[in-house]
Amino acid sequence: MVSRIRLTLLIFLIATGFAYLIFNLYNLQIKQGGYYTARAESQYKLAGFLEPHRGLIYFTNKAGDLVPVALNKSYPVIFAVPKEIEDADEAIEMMSPILDIQSDEARNEIRNSLKDKNSLYRLLSKKAAPEQVKKIKELKLSGIYVDEKDFRFYPFNELGSHLLGYVGPTKESDVPAGRYGMERQFDELLMGMPGTVSGDQINRPVQGEDLVLTIDQNIQGRAEDILQNLIKKYRAVGGTVIVQEPKTGNILALGSYPNFDPNNYSKAEISSFLNPAQQAVYEPGSVFKVISMASALDAKAVTPATTYYDSGHLTLNGKVIRNWDLKSHGNQTMTEVIEKSLNTGSAFAVSRLGGDKFYQYLKKFGFANITGIQLLDEVLGNIENIKQSKEINVATASFGQGISVTPISLINAVSAIANHGVLMRPNLLAGEKSRSSGRVISRQAADEITSMMVSAVKKAVIASIPNYQVAGKTGTAQVPNFQKGGYTDEVINTYIGFAPASDPQFTILIKIDKPAGAPLAGLTVVPAFRELAEFILNYYNISPDDLSS
Repeated sequence: MVSRIRLTLLIFLIATGFAYLIFNLYNLQIKQGGYYTARAESQYKLAGFLEPHRGLIYFTNKAGDLVPVALNKSYPVIFAVPKEIEDADEAIEMMSPILDIQSDEARNEIRNSLKDKNSLYRLLSKKAAPEQVKKIKELKLSGIYVDEKDFRFYPFNELGSHLLGYVGPTKESDVPAGRYGMERQFDELLMGMPGTVSGDQINRPVQGEDLVLTIDQNIQGRAEDILQNLIKKYRAVGGTVIVQEPKTGNILALGSYPNFDPNNYSKAEISSFLNPAQQAVYEPGSVFKVISMASALDAKAVTPATTYYDSGHLTLNGKVIRNWDLKSHGNQTMTEVIEKSLNTGSAFAVSRLGGDKFYQYLKKFGFANITGIQLLDEVLGNIENIKQSKEINVATASFGQGISVTPISLINAVSAIANHGVLMRPNLLAGEKSRSSGRVISRQAADEITSMMVSAVKKAVIASIPNYQVAGKTGTAQVPNFQKGGYTDEVINTYIGFAPASDPQFTILIKIDKPAGAPLAGLTVVPAFRELAEFILNYYNISPDDLSS
């Protein structure tokens, strides 16, 4: 009898145990399965198992070495698991002074998130300072943890910031994504694919791919230093510098100022997140004369020796065009027009060419379309003013007023002259095959305008570099008055040139906006061009092509 009772009791205990296990299994897998799956996924995310490593971005140098300019660095993070927090009000009051949560709105938002018992993760501080980490640990609050997480890091701070952009959260997700520049343009490639959790199955992430740019870190650094010093010296509101290889279209440097530190992008002005190199247009001024003259030379409308009489002014459609120096120069050749930057001479050359043909040449030089450089939101300049068939419009366009261009389209057009008349697509990706947009002008016309530009540099002296032939052109353009019409007293200074002129290895554009006192370009951007050109010639150890000088 006793043994039968024991057996019954044993069976009951075993059955009860099985029932308990089945109930827990049901509770875990069915009733709370979603919770534990979410918890596992959040833990895997926190540990970094599901987040792909973002690809790195590299500049290069003359030796072909890769220089990382956007990488991933581990930083302390402070986070909460709201389900484990006992008293959200107490937690937020104790943490607010440490995490510098000052506004009532911010405190209330965090307090509410900490009270959400269905939440398993709430980031409180990324890139936390060591002192913050120490104080949070000393609080020993339940549900508050410190760990490490990878964030984007830019070791050169502001260098190339307009080009690189930055990474940050979006409105749709806290997962960092490219928000500007190359980080945004190639976000999908750099980001990779996050992993997932399905039951006890972990699908590993697909890591992001690296991006190697054509930018030379040393040239970029020197170019930005020269630009910033120039802007500060003349109290300009901003500026842009670009260096391009004319034979390939590769961009060796591209920078603008004001810039920003992508490590602390939230502290920058909103206006900083616009790249003037390809997102802003301006009237280029007299640098455009080389495009106008090259077109007239190619069409055989003029030759370098063609002469005209310069009276110092020209009246068209009831409006008067004058030379920048307000002087009359008498009989002048087309070469002297470029040397002295005569507005009347440029207008004469284009009048011989004709407005319709001039417009067609500008289209061939690429000014009617965006360049296609690998940056988002490139804007298009405006040359449509020429199509109105008014003589005054064609004449003013010949010396770069009344039309607008982007800096990248302008340097690309001048690089076509340096490349013996062949236009290349500007390129930022190392390893990308060079792409030609076709011949714009004949080699003869390209050589002729190059010789005229070299002569202009030698006569002006300022941009001359001993033992090298340098081809270049200045531009001091008046800034339009968009409210009242006409022009203001403010100017934009531009210089474009290439060297060595016999076999051009680089083209440089340097521009500053609204320098104080409206000085001529010869005083501002020309010495800056020479400084940068000398650096590149020495950096690449480029052989001289004018030992007679």
